[in-house]
Amino acid sequence: MQEEYERLRQMVEAAADDVAKTVGGNKAAGTRVRKAMQDIKAAAQEVRKKVLEGRSEPSAP
Repeated sequence: MQEEYERLRQMVEAAADDVAKTVGGNKAAGTRVRKAMQDIKAAAQEVRKKVLEGRSEPSAP
């Protein structure tokens, strides 16, 4: 799960520049942000899935 979370964190950081450009009115950056958010959503879902898998595994004694 750590790898999936790290990937998600990196994706959010990578989108930060385009988010700032979007606030400044750059429409192309807005398109890139929307695409990045779709990818981030999928990555977040993967993290959720791993968390649920971890909950269903029996814990070690």
